[in-house]
Amino acid sequence: MVNSLKELIYEPELNNASDPEEIFVSSDINWENYEALLVKLEDNSHYRVTYLDGVLQIVSPSKRHEKIKTRLAFLIEFYLFKKQIKHTPMGSTTLKNRLQKAGAEPDECYCIEEEKDIPDLAIEVVFTSGNIKKLETYRRLGVREVWFWENNFLKLYDLQEESQLVSQYIYGYKQIQASELLPELDICLLEKCTLIADQIEAVNEFERGIA
Repeated sequence: MVNSLKELIYEPELNNASDPEEIFVSSDINWENYEALLVKLEDNSHYRVTYLDGVLQIVSPSKRHEKIKTRLAFLIEFYLFKKQIKHTPMGSTTLKNRLQKAGAEPDECYCIEEEKDIPDLAIEVVFTSGNIKKLETYRRLGVREVWFWENNFLKLYDLQEESQLVSQYIYGYKQIQASELLPELDICLLEKCTLIADQIEAVNEFERGIA
């Protein structure tokens, strides 16, 4: 039983000592212990917990991480509002499937059109690497699209039917240039405005671009 983060392997990010991300990893964790740890952390929304086949990863995000994920969420929700696309923001809701031995807490996630138990879109802001296969986790959970923000760019992945799987796909996902869920959204514009330092300037630029 994992009683505290001190019992997990600690893997600090070394790229930015002044604003580090902390990663705690442990293997051979059964489902009951995973759920017990979720209960222990339920009052601390700062942590992101991922589980796959007994491997548990907990990330304590950096300030940079939170700034990017908050800006992305704001711009995406602004776009959905301006285009009058029905949606349900689900934040960092814990998604889990015991039979699939998989669980995740995205940085942000959304249901498009109808509300569902599993979101259509999950967003991950990546500043560190770990041993969790995130796309495999989301495949088992049934998330249709996963967007990774990494090195100031978005990488989009679309879940494929099992009958269509080919060797070029990554854990059942095909990398795509434009979203299947939001095909009119200009991803390059979204990337550009996410990186603008001033919030008002970023939103104004984004609004002009989607008009």
